[in-house]
Amino acid sequence: MERIKESELIINPEGSIYHLNLKPEQIAKNIILVGDPGRVEKISSHFDRIEHRSHNREMVAHVGYLNQKHLMVLSTGMGTDNIDIVMNELDALVNIDFNTRTIKEKHTSLNIIRLGTSGAIQADIPINSFAASTHGIGLDGLLKFYDSAAVVDEELSAEFIRQVNWHPDLPYPYFVKGSETLLNKISEGMVTGLTATAPGFYGPQGRVLRIPLQHPQLMDTMQKFRTGDLRIINFEMETSALYGLSKLLGHEALTVCAVIANRALQTYSENYHKPIEKLIELVLERFTR
Repeated sequence: MERIKESELIINPEGSIYHLNLKPEQIAKNIILVGDPGRVEKISSHFDRIEHRSHNREMVAHVGYLNQKHLMVLSTGMGTDNIDIVMNELDALVNIDFNTRTIKEKHTSLNIIRLGTSGAIQADIPINSFAASTHGIGLDGLLKFYDSAAVVDEELSAEFIRQVNWHPDLPYPYFVKGSETLLNKISEGMVTGLTATAPGFYGPQGRVLRIPLQHPQLMDTMQKFRTGDLRIINFEMETSALYGLSKLLGHEALTVCAVIANRALQTYSENYHKPIEKLIELVLERFTR
């Protein structure tokens, strides 16, 4: 079996992987991802016990147990570029032998829930409600750097391009389905639908401060997109990469978000910390059943 070169898989001198600063024996197979490093401790404070903590750059990890289930909560920072690092390194920790630098014969699948915040784009989705993403719509282009045809729904991509009159100077959009297993386990009572993953917070999500938009009509046309009984429910910045890379690597992944803004109504949560805490409690209860 071919050995992975040192420049491709960077292992720190003490045996941890380059960015996450974690060793293979230090992670759990059930993982909650958050963007904000400060949210890690908010989640791990619910654990019965914590067995490991690590911190490198914006990536903070706490590993422990809740209701006898082994869990890890890990911060990724913002954006699909960080998800690219996190997903490849998490997979390497369980599916590559660090001693021989070869891929293990037996594959290990991780269960990954991204717990975050988002802005609804439909007027009927209430502030402080919870949204679960059936699919990620990649407006970021990241998955096109991989051999990803097997996990991308090209029919949905083509229909999206047609309905919203997608401009060819924008990155080619891609659709990837999330984990049905985790969706069924976690999403009861939540708003479900398609999540648009943008490569930025301002212009790519239709916000205008001082720079005019090249495509000011984009959010309005995305609000009207329909495919079967699905519609686009929210904007955020990580899901498409999470779903795409998870599918390619053989892991289960789901995004659930607290809705802290409604872009259609131009409203914002007065205290978004309360719904996030409720979402944390709900996800931990359902994840550890």
